[in-house]
Parts: sequence; structure tokens; C-alpha cells
Amino acid sequence: MFVISTRNFPPDIGGIQNLMEGLANALVSHGPVKVYADVFQDSESYDKKSNLEIERISGFKIFRKYRKANLIHEFIRKNTVRAIFFDHWKSIENINEDIIKNIPSFCLIHSKEINHLKGTYLNKRMVKSLKKTKFVIANSNFTKSLAIKVGIDEKIINVINPGSNYPIMVEKNYANQAKEIFGDSFPKIITVARLDKRKSHRNILMCIRNLKSKYPKIKYVSIGNGDEKENLEELRKELNLENEVTLLYKTTEQLKVSLLSNSNLFLMPSVIYKKSIEGFGISFLEASCYGVGSIGGKEGGQADAIKHEETGLLCDGNELDSIYSSVCKFFEDDNHIKFGKNALEFSKKFKWNKIVKKYLELI
Repeated sequence: MFVISTRNFPPDIGGIQNLMEGLANALVSHGPVKVYADVFQDSESYDKKSNLEIERISGFKIFRKYRKANLIHEFIRKNTVRAIFFDHWKSIENINEDIIKNIPSFCLIHSKEINHLKGTYLNKRMVKSLKKTKFVIANSNFTKSLAIKVGIDEKIINVINPGSNYPIMVEKNYANQAKEIFGDSFPKIITVARLDKRKSHRNILMCIRNLKSKYPKIKYVSIGNGDEKENLEELRKELNLENEVTLLYKTTEQLKVSLLSNSNLFLMPSVIYKKSIEGFGISFLEASCYGVGSIGGKEGGQADAIKHEETGLLCDGNELDSIYSSVCKFFEDDNHIKFGKNALEFSKKFKWNKIVKKYLELI
């Protein structure tokens, strides 16, 4: 029996949520899986359709973590557990070290949540919690280097990139809807990301404005919601990009992948903003699965998800000129076709049936 304790799980939306779902489903092929997850809207409906055994924990956040820990303690006492997986250092914080000391335990780290200055209160809590686990799993080489810098024991850190179950079959009506949104545009550019300053949406819109003269039929689609929504709406109007830019704040999985598969470029030149860092960039991987190359930022762990000048390009997301010249280079001499083919091949190494074996080899 495998046990997963997670604060992030579908139907809640996000990269870590998809990561934990993918890991859980991949482990099922190797034994039964028990998931302890928080309650979210539509949890009951999701759980009924899932092949996983999921126990949801509700209530106030401050009490929820203790209840979850107690349930896990009780389960371990009554069952044989092959391994236990935690999505976050806070998920292991209230676990009794003596109870899991003889069980292979994994805690995944992603970058932002460990980025606390050495010696600060949160840093001390984090380091103390991670000492309980046998394996700390960094999502990229960058995240590993950050972990060492903030005081996590290098000997227990392993780098295992996130996996992917994409591509998925696209229903015809969604494929038609995606074609309608993009029309006969070229290039077709897309971003799937939360609307926050780290993702550089503002610079992307300004870049689209500058690219209009070179590519009169350019189309940009952004999928995601967040704090920058109103600012980006205003900027789109200010730059007169109502025809060139479509902002989708909420969509279905089917429409998302339909738009991905119809695009020529996935553009997300993320930057470091305060403590927020792109530890890997699962969205780049999703795009690769549909044969779409990417342009990402040089900062953080994006270099693990994009092979520079092979599956796409890395640029300085803080500099408009760097983004602009990278997009031009991406489409120069039909480079986007080469990048797309390479990206599709590159994505095969991230299939969950291969990634999960890297975890199991450590047990």
C-alpha cells in the first residue's frame, strides 16, 4: 500500500495538483494507493469517478493538518505501507517521525515554498520538517541547488522531474472551437498559466503589440486567472490588441488541450518575482506532448523543461527586446517546426510510467 498526503489535489486546479494526481495514478500500477487530501468544491464528484481511494479532510485549515496527521498515524499502525509521499514540507510537519522512520518517505519540493532565508522562522520550520523524510524530491536541478542553499541536507535530495499523461484525445467539437478561436492566424501563440507577475504576461502583451507589424495575422491566447486579470484587460485595450489577444480566465481541459495542439508556440518567459520562482514549468511539458515548442525564461528551473535551441528557446523575461528577438528567431526559417518535432520526442522521457520507476528505485 502506498500513502499520499497532499494539500494540493484535483479537482483543485494547478501544477502541483496535476503532479500529485499523476503520481497517484502512476503508483496504482504498482499497488493500491490511499490518498489523504483536503476538501475542495466538487471533490465528491471527482472522487466518485476516480480509481483512487481518497479520504478528504475538511474543517478549518489550522485543525485540518492535525486531523490529517492523526488519520495517517492510525492508518500506518493498522496497515503495511510500502512508501509514503508528501506534496509539501507542511504536509509532513505534524507527522510523528517515529511512526514513519521504517517506511520509505518522500517529500516533494517545487522551489517557491522552500525559498526562505536561512535562519528565519519559516526556514527553520521547513528544514526541521524535511529532516523527517528519507528522500527530498526536487522537481529540477535549480530547485535542488536552491534547497542546498537554504540548508536542506544535500545527501537526501534527489532530482526527479514531474511526469505527464498527455496527450489526451481531443473531442471534435472542442477541436472545432479551438480552430474558431485561432482562425487563419499565424503565428498562433499560447500561454497556460496563472495571471501573476512572475509569468510576465504584461511583457508578452507588449511584445505582441511590437510583433504586429512583422506578423499582421498574429494571435495570442492566454488561459488562466489571477491577480493580474484587471491590469491585463486594461493593457490589452491600451495597446489596441482586442483582435489579437484572447484572455480566457476559465476553460475546460478539452478546450485547453485543443488550443495547445492548434498553437505554434508556447510562450511563458517567467521571472523571479520576490520569493516566487518557476521551479520547473509543467506547462512547457504539456505543450511538448502536442508537438509545440516553447520559449521560457532563463531564471529558475525552466532549463530542465526546455532544451535551449532544441525544443525551444530561453530568454530574459524581464527584457522586452529579449522576448521579441526570441519569438522572431523561433519562427525564422520555420524553426518552429523543428522545435515542435524535437519537443514531442523530448516529452516521451517524462511519461508517468517512466517517471514513477525513479521513485520506486529509491525504495
